[in-house]
Order: sequence, then C-alpha cells, then structure tokens
Amino acid sequence: MVSETDLIHLKRCIALAEESLDAGDKPFGSVLVSAEGRVLQEDRNRTGGGDNTQHPEFALARWAANNMTPQARSAATVYTSGEHCAMCSAAHGWVGLGRIVYVASSAQHRGWLAEWGIQPGPVKAIPIQDVAPNVPVEGPVTELTDTIRAVHKRYFDKER
Repeated sequence: MVSETDLIHLKRCIALAEESLDAGDKPFGSVLVSAEGRVLQEDRNRTGGGDNTQHPEFALARWAANNMTPQARSAATVYTSGEHCAMCSAAHGWVGLGRIVYVASSAQHRGWLAEWGIQPGPVKAIPIQDVAPNVPVEGPVTELTDTIRAVHKRYFDKER
C-alpha cells in the first residue's frame, strides 16, 4: 500500500524528471530513502550526453553500494518516476536494495510511446520482478500517472 509519505517522495521524483527534461534529458527521477525516512540521495536521468546508461536508479544503486551497509541497503526504499529498466533492476538486485515504488510502469510507458507514434528503445522492457524477483515492488501509482505522462509527452513533443 502506498502511503502519504510515499506520495511525497514520488512527487519529488516527478520534480526531478522535470529537471531532467529541462536539461535536455529523458524525464526520469529517483530518490533513495533510508528505513528511518531520511532522503539519502536523489538523481535524475543524465543520458543527454549520449551515455544511455546514466539512469538515476543505476546511480542510486552505485551510491548505495559505496555508502551503505548491506543491512541499511536492504531496508531502504527507492522511489522512481518510472519502473526500472532491466539494467537498473539488475543493479538494484545485485546491490541488495530494498523496496521499489514507482509512478508509471514500463507497460504504461510503452503504451504512451505507441499512442504518440514513437518507436520503443533498443532494450526490451521487462518487469522488475522478472529481473530481481525478491525485491518488493509497488506501482504504478495511479494518482500520479497522468502527471508523469504529461512530462513524457512534453519531452517527445520537443524531440519531434
């Protein structure tokens, strides 16, 4: 179940996605929160320079591996504007991070791209649980999906 606190962190993810959009990157944002509820790290997509591996979820996994104990990682939550891709799901699983809460699913994102006549990316979208089956996952969060959909629409409208 998604709480009011979860919604606060997810709204910050959307704000980070908007920052990413303003910087010319694809609009994704993520926040890493400790078990005690403290924001430890946040990041946004940084793929505009051509390195399409610069996802915020991957950056948070690396940060966690270098700055948190295994126990703290497993008790932490990663909030994100969009469901992890396979690369980020794998990083999350390998590092041993805990719960993931996302606004929009990969399936929703694929549907939006099809609706807008945009070809999907070069990597198949796979649900997080298919890559990291022991990670607790919650999403999509329907009360925020229209908001992130609008941010993605602005990105692809700019790209045309």
